[in-house]
Amino acid sequence: MITLENVSKWYADFRVLNDCSTKIEKSNVVVVCGPSGSGKSTLIKVINGLELFQKGRIIVDGISVFDSKTNLSKLRSRIGMVFQSFELFPHLTIEDNLTIAQVKVLGRKRGDALERGLKYLDRVGLMAQRHKYPAQLSGGQQQRVAIARALSMDPIAMLFDEPTSALDPEMINEVLDVMVGLAQDGMTMIVVTHEMGFARRVADRVIVMDQGAIIEDCSKDDFFDTPRSERARDFLAKILH
Repeated sequence: MITLENVSKWYADFRVLNDCSTKIEKSNVVVVCGPSGSGKSTLIKVINGLELFQKGRIIVDGISVFDSKTNLSKLRSRIGMVFQSFELFPHLTIEDNLTIAQVKVLGRKRGDALERGLKYLDRVGLMAQRHKYPAQLSGGQQQRVAIARALSMDPIAMLFDEPTSALDPEMINEVLDVMVGLAQDGMTMIVVTHEMGFARRVADRVIVMDQGAIIEDCSKDDFFDTPRSERARDFLAKILH
């Protein structure tokens, strides 16, 4: 479903992505990890066009990202993105946060958008919060709303950029439980995270990045049992410790 071929990106003279190549099959869950500043977040942002890249090619469901013929807004609407900082509209109720993109981007009627949004709000266990504003919810609840909002757009894949890093420890599991449910339902997912319990439970593959390059791209079992590169072994030892 998603293919990256020798993707490179620079910020001035700094190379943040270095010839990154990988393939994500439909219904796969891929965890991306690595030290801070290794290019993890940038990797998933170039997939849906939130960041430009200078070299290589990215294909999403047969569509080339940044091809001159590609409708980037339409492509983005098909790829759900969940950030570490929630990105909800603070002046809108939860209902309105769930419906605004459906109406503005997909052209759905308000009633249809609300029905779909509430379906996913119920799925993440927050139907009782539908009339509240984001500031009235905990961090974990806001992140679950963000996931419901992304699902309301009928995405073909979901990208998660460290979705639990801004949460208090007791709120992490409520978000991870929702993500586990999505994985078990067959959603294609790329997850930037250091939550190794989540990786052990649902990941099909693990990608390790360092200095903008993919240094490990293997099955979950190979990653935890026999990582091939010394840098990946060192990183795994640190995060497990």
